[in-house]
Formats: sequence, C-alpha cells, structure tokens
Amino acid sequence: MSRTLRTMLTGAVLVAAAVSLSAQQMPPTPARGAGDGEGPFDRMVIRGVTVIDGTGAPPRGPMDVVVQNNRITEVASIGFPGVAVNERNRPAKGTREIDGTGMYLMPGFVDAHVHCGGGQARDAEYVYKSWMMHGVTTVRGVPCGSMDWDLNQRELSAKNQIVAPRIYSYHRPFSGEGWDRARPQTPESAREWVRFAAKKGVDGLKLGAHDPEIMAALLDEAKKFNLGSTAHLDQMGVSRMNARDAQQLGLGTLTHYYGLFESLLKDYTVQPFPVNQNYNDEQHRFGQVARLYDKIHPRGSAPWNALIKEWVDAKFTLDPTMTIYSAGRDVMRMRNAEWHDKYTLPSLWDFYQPNRNAHGAYWFYWTTEDEIQWKRFYQVWMSFINDFKNAGGRVTTGSDSGFIYQTYGFGYILEFEMLQEAGFHPIEVIRSATMNGAATLSEPKGKPADFGIIRPGLLADMVLVDQNPLENFKVLYATRAVKLNDQTGRVERVGGVKYTIKDGIVYDARKLAADVAAIVQKARSKPATTARQ
Repeated sequence: MSRTLRTMLTGAVLVAAAVSLSAQQMPPTPARGAGDGEGPFDRMVIRGVTVIDGTGAPPRGPMDVVVQNNRITEVASIGFPGVAVNERNRPAKGTREIDGTGMYLMPGFVDAHVHCGGGQARDAEYVYKSWMMHGVTTVRGVPCGSMDWDLNQRELSAKNQIVAPRIYSYHRPFSGEGWDRARPQTPESAREWVRFAAKKGVDGLKLGAHDPEIMAALLDEAKKFNLGSTAHLDQMGVSRMNARDAQQLGLGTLTHYYGLFESLLKDYTVQPFPVNQNYNDEQHRFGQVARLYDKIHPRGSAPWNALIKEWVDAKFTLDPTMTIYSAGRDVMRMRNAEWHDKYTLPSLWDFYQPNRNAHGAYWFYWTTEDEIQWKRFYQVWMSFINDFKNAGGRVTTGSDSGFIYQTYGFGYILEFEMLQEAGFHPIEVIRSATMNGAATLSEPKGKPADFGIIRPGLLADMVLVDQNPLENFKVLYATRAVKLNDQTGRVERVGGVKYTIKDGIVYDARKLAADVAAIVQKARSKPATTARQ
C-alpha cells in the first residue's frame, strides 16, 4: 500500500533533543474560541448511560450523571437494562441534556508520560487536540516543553483559556529559565535546583540515572516540597542507578523499562553489550536493549518475586509506556498505521524516517532478527508488569508519543491494547488509565485525587463513546473500528470518542479530530514533498 505524504522539512536535519523548546520557539497556543467546546453548565445531565467508573468495578447502567459547573454532583441508577425507566425517579432536568442511551461513560484518561512536541511538532494546538480527541483530559509533561512555557500552558489550561488537557509539569534537574547550567552538578546544587524549581511552581521531577549522591539529594529535597518524581534510568547511568536503587532512595515512578531488567541481572552486574557498542548509534542503543530478556532471573524465580514484593510494599508505580517501543517488534505495521495519512504532521513523519541525526529514527537496517528479539523482550517485560499488577502494584498508562512512529493520541490508545496483551482485563486497563494515573499525580501533593473516578464531588472529566470499549479498545481510536454490518453486508467504521468532557466543558471529539486533520492538511499544502518510505 503505497501512499504519499508531504513534508514541510524535506531534506532538513532533525535533531533529537528538541522536546524542551522555549516559549519563543513554540508558536502561541490559540485561545479557546466560541466553537471550542460548550459549557460548563449550571446543570448538565447525561441520561441513560452505562458507567465504567474507573475503580475496577464492572459497568453499570442505565445511569444518569449530573454535573454542575465543573463537578459531578450525582450518579444515579435509574433502573435495569431493557426495562422502562420510571421518569419520576430521575434527576431533574438540566440546562444541558445529553442522551447517553447506548453509550459508555468513563473518567477522562490520564497520559502519564508526554512531551508537547519539540522541533518535530511545533504546534501545541495539534498536540493537545490529538490527545483530547482520544479522551485524554490530563497529562504529565516530562517535560512538556521548557519550564516557563510549561507553567504558562498549565495555567491557561487550568483556566480553560486554551483547548488542552490538564497539565502536570515535571522537569529535568538543572534545567529551567534562570538556572545557571554552567554550575557544577553536586548534591548541594541539586538541592538548590529543587528549591529553584519548587519556587517556580513545578509539580515534580523527571530524573535520569544520576550519580547516586545526586539522586539521593534530588529525591530527599523534592519530598520536602511535595514534588512527585518519575525517572527514565538511561543506559549511560543505569549501572550505578538501577530501578531498585532509585526506588530505595525514594523514587515514585519508573517510566519505560530502563533499570528494571538491570535490577534482575543474573550473571552480570552490567548489560553484556557487544564490544563494539556505541550508545550514540541509535540502532545500537535501541537494538541491544531488547537483548536483556534472557540475561535476568526468570519469571517466578525468588529474585523476580522478591523485587515485585519490594516494590509493592514500597507503593512504587510502574508507567511502562510499552507503546513507544512497539515499532521495534513490527516496524512495517507502525510505519503503515492507518492514521498517518490524515493525522500525522508532515514534520513528524519526516522525523520518524531513518536518520542518524534524529532520536528514535534508528531504522538504519532493521532486521527480522531485531524484531524477534524485541518480541521476546516484550513477552518478559509484559510478564513482569502483569505479575506486579496482580501482586497489588500500581500501573499507569503513558505514551511518550511523538517518536518512533507513535503519533499523539493514537499511541496512547495503543497502550490500552498492549496492557490487555500483557494480561490486564480491560477493566484493569481503564483503571490504569484513570484512577491510577490520577492517584499517582495527586499523592505527592499530600491530598486525594480530584479526578480519575466517576464520583459525586470530583471534577467532571469524562469520556463518552457509543461503543463498548471493554469489548474492543479499537473503538477509542479517532480512525474508528472496522466492522461488517451484517444487515447491509457493508463494512462500516464504528466508535471513536464522541465527547471529551473536561472541567464540565463538552468537546465534540469528532470536531477536534477534524481540527487536527485540517492542521495536517494545511502543513501538507506547503510546496516541499517527499515520498513515504
């Protein structure tokens, strides 16, 4: 299937580190206009819906859900399926009514690992709407952009002055406007940076595999200011700071898998890389990391079970982001994903192509053997995640989209499918994407989550879809799910999020999708073109 995508940046060199743009580099985010969502309303009632509440409880319906301004005020059972409702028992009429008959209502989704673009997608409106058309109402930027830009976007989103999910702003140590990056990185300067970032107003720290004494100082100081923490324990430092080490120092969340496998190494204390390994070669970096699956203590062994118990007891959180690496096990599938033509920016598409100067564009000569190694790696990784969940561990749902053929929003829903592949029941997947994400972001602040569950008193962040997502997560993609209509004998598209509700404001998800498609089409109308590989 050969199609042509046009790009804005044909022949340009796209570099890796462009996820922390300054406010001057990012175009202004358009203000929310009159056609961007409706509400909030004095009283909105969603009628006759089936509720998946986010806690792990089974679906229940028909229900009437009442929202006043930005809060859920009532969740009322109104009878039994197939039985006429006694109208006298229903909540009073609202100023805005939504007929939810046949629909499913869930809490708004939480993407616990995002970047807001960078050099490959310098359009926050595109990124935000791509998330929201898939039901994402809260994101954790790690970081989303530069510190001051992030905090400004967080404020605009909180006031609903822009169309954007709620933003939690996590930042890398020794970054931020006003911080002298030339200063030596020591435990003392690490503590000073935490105080600097806390004064700025960040929500948490995005850590790497720092030297142990610096990691200890960062995490200890962060707790004094009720700041959360998540870490990508990169390969350049993981030999001194694996996931077990970091958790013991107080790390809250492990993102990706770096450091997990190193905590279970069997015959080595470091990964036995080929002797010609070069971390700056992206195919070396991503190709070799998957070859750890058979170098660790196996599933069910005493070390495997002990690590799970240790982390469950410590209330450690895993945010696996399996989606972002999934092209490694089948690059042709992700390269030809059906959403690229309509919803992937041409600059993003160009960024995805094999390129020695672009982060994650490591397909210099990706082989069947590379994919097989990744498939085996996933089997072990998924087994650990599922065992951890079954032992009582918290797993959240993150995407890290914008790299490696993962387009914003679409990559997030793919994570649902991959969690189910790992062994999660679909209800457990929804819990990971809602209640678990909300709790993980709220707990460092020392207060219960204000969202993530369909409950009276909580924020009115919700997702409405006209198909059963537990039956088929593909109905959550903006491209919708393919289904044969047995009455007509024709193939149809069904599903797609119908409404994304944030702070009681009702967004038509299909209009959001149309807006995203228009942004892509406008970018493609530029004269430079290139063929899809």
